Amino acid sequence: MLAIIEAAGWPIWTIILASVIALAIIGERLWSLRGSLVAPADLLPEVAQELKSGISPATLQRLSEGPLLGHVFAAGLRNVNSSREVMKEAIEEAGRGAAHELERFLNTLGTIAYISPLLGLFGTIIGMIEIFSALTPTNADPSKLAHGISVALYNTAMGLVVAIPCMVFYRYFRGKVDSLVLEMELQAIKLVEMVHGERK
Repeated sequence: MLAIIEAAGWPIWTIILASVIALAIIGERLWSLRGSLVAPADLLPEVAQELKSGISPATLQRLSEGPLLGHVFAAGLRNVNSSREVMKEAIEEAGRGAAHELERFLNTLGTIAYISPLLGLFGTIIGMIEIFSALTPTNADPSKLAHGISVALYNTAMGLVVAIPCMVFYRYFRGKVDSLVLEMELQAIKLVEMVHGERK
């Protein structure tokens, strides 16, 4: 691997930096976007059970410190004695904050997926410059030609190697976020209907 980095020249370090950042984001999002961490399936039944005996400040505190769905529930339950519209508005505001939290770092990952081939192209251009600088009217330096070719090819390949997985994970996380947001919306609607006596 070290030999490849040396053959690819200094432009490869920009791609390596991008890949390290991308790996960190992918790992963090794989951990943070788990359904059990964002919107546990048993949270609504628990809240429904507690609604029967009345929501205490301790319950609201516990929900606020728990999963993102709990934050949304807590925002609605703080307005449990208000009208349906006021409760829905509070839930929507909390939901927007939760959606923003779910999308954290995704723009950065998408940007890395987009610019990695460009960084590879930049390395290719540097390699081509080295190739042309090795050519003279009288002769050509084979070692400089070989180095320029390796810089051009390795950077192009590495740019694509970083970009393709980043794009795959970016699209996967976008779909995951959409699914989680939809799940939270459905759960929040059920909570509102429970509070206002429209659902058992």
